[in-house]
Amino acid sequence: MAVTIIVIVIVVVLLAAAAGIVLGRRRALERRFGPEYDRLAAEVGPRQARSELAERQRRIEQLDIRPLSAERRAAYDAQWTTLQEQFIDTPARTAEAADSLVTAVAADRGYQVADRERLLSDLSVYHADRIEDYRRARQATGQAGSAETEDLRQAMLAYRTLLLELFDAPDGASESAARESGAGTEVTAPAAARAEADGPLDDRSA
Repeated sequence: MAVTIIVIVIVVVLLAAAAGIVLGRRRALERRFGPEYDRLAAEVGPRQARSELAERQRRIEQLDIRPLSAERRAAYDAQWTTLQEQFIDTPARTAEAADSLVTAVAADRGYQVADRERLLSDLSVYHADRIEDYRRARQATGQAGSAETEDLRQAMLAYRTLLLELFDAPDGASESAARESGAGTEVTAPAAARAEADGPLDDRSA
């Protein structure tokens, strides 16, 4: 009888531990993806959302996400400066060029860019807080012929914020570690601050 009770207790403890591990993984996934998890959960339900996001993580781990060299970063930075100067005269064309620049930088970092939707999904693993703005920016850019200048200006700001994160984050692993440890602001805050401070895309430019 005593042995049976001990076995039952052990089984209960093991089941509780397993449930705790699963719950911990779910919470980590939800915390890591934040608003992207919320969006997916609203569309397809929490279980399928978690499955999709876990698959994104597995997929991104197969890529060689690497930092930009100082030379490449400087070149991209110069291209962005040129785009900012062109925005006032040609906002639609400039927004399209900015979209292409984000894609080029992502490719240089090691992301697969041939499939635009996959790129958006893959970027969400390390840049979940920027993906919704990036998604809206791409939508506005896709309607550049009819989009309002203000919509294109907001698109440019979204592109710039994501670009600065891609410039600043040294590699995928450190981005992931920062987010999961709750220290993500160490990566994203400087970029956000620079996005507000550098360049002419303020109200006077639009």
